[in-house]
Formats: sequence, structure tokens, C-alpha cells
Amino acid sequence: MHEIISGNLIPNDNKTPGSKTVVRIPFQDFFLNAYLYLPENPVALILFSHGSGSSRFSPRNNYVAENLHRNNMAALLADLLTPKEDAAIQNRFNISLLTERLKRLTQWATQQSQFKNLPMGYFGASTGAASAINAAAFFENKIKAVVSRGGRPDLATENALESIKCPTLFIIGSLDNEVIKLNRKAFHKMKCTKQIEIVEGASHLFEETDKLHIVSQLAKDWFEQYLVKPTVTSQ
Repeated sequence: MHEIISGNLIPNDNKTPGSKTVVRIPFQDFFLNAYLYLPENPVALILFSHGSGSSRFSPRNNYVAENLHRNNMAALLADLLTPKEDAAIQNRFNISLLTERLKRLTQWATQQSQFKNLPMGYFGASTGAASAINAAAFFENKIKAVVSRGGRPDLATENALESIKCPTLFIIGSLDNEVIKLNRKAFHKMKCTKQIEIVEGASHLFEETDKLHIVSQLAKDWFEQYLVKPTVTSQ
């Protein structure tokens, strides 16, 4: 609980570069399109919750997902909105709607044979961090860890911030001053195992040289610590 400063799955296409598969996830009345990174013997599953206006195409989230994949963690980057819904700009900022979609996506994943026995975590970016915290609080012990990249956890509900149980990591760029303040505000309300990593010289999108690599390594280490190692220890 401290702060650290640190430099049924429906195939829709063939595999694309980076070992990801394009899939369509069926629900009762709609589909969600997604990228799936699935190693041969996955040790965990990470669901991504994108920020406003972002999607499975996010180069930053795909970069993180590729690193998780190299470390034997499956990553699912789903569009939480249908194309029609995404055309209405207000839906991109509807945290309640995005939370419900992430919850439905999580419930779907737990029913899939290749995922159902894997420990699960969330990776939330920007406003997607709020949806991740809301959903993690709802599922209690089902979600084992959360990582937020340049997130807006302050947009999560008060109840979710106070009741989330899983270890949660906030990663923020040192140049992202306002977001640092908002993260600390949310951080102080949380009672779970928690940590803030401030990446020196990084802005909101971590576009500076090697900064996104640092983010991906921090996320990988957090998920390994709280998803993978506890599972190995208990076997």
C-alpha cells in the first residue's frame, strides 16, 4: 500500500501478426468484436477495458497484450460497444454501460472451456479503469488483480473504490499531473492491497521512448505476482 517512482468463441478471421486472433463474442442480442492473444498453455486471462473512444485496435493496449502473451498469459481485448453504439459519442463516456458490458464479458469468459479454470484480471486504460474497478468490486474474489494505465479510477463508484478486494496497481506518467492527483484521490479511498507506480518522464499516453515498455513490464509483474504465483503455490 505504497507509492513507487520507477524510471463460445467465434473465429472471425485468421491469426494476424502478433499471434492474435480476431473473434466475435456472441451475446443474446448482439456481438462484440475482439482480439484474443492465447498462448498454448495459458496461466491466466487478462480482460482489457478500453478508454473512451478506444477499442481493440489500441496500439498501446495491444503492446501490453503482446507482452502478457509472451509470458503465457491470455489477453482478451474486446470492444465493449457495438459499432452502432460507439457512433453515439456519449456512450463512450457511459461508465455504467461500459461496466455492465465488462461484467457480461467476464461472465461469458468464465463459461468458456479454455478460460474457465484460469485466474482472471483486468487491465483498464483511461476511463476504462473505472469500469474495471466497478466490475472487480462486483465480482469480489473472482477477479484476482487490476492494473490501471493512465486511468481515471476516480470515475468509479464510491462503493466500488471502498469495497474492491483484489490487489490494484495504478500506473501513471510523471508528466500527467492532473491524472496523478485524481489517482491519489481514488487511491486513498481503497482498502485493498494497492500501489501507485509513477513512470518518470512519461505523459498520459506513454508515447515517449521505452515508457510503454515500462508499463507492460509493470503490468506483467503485477499479474504474475497476484494471478500466477498464488496459483502455482496452491497446487
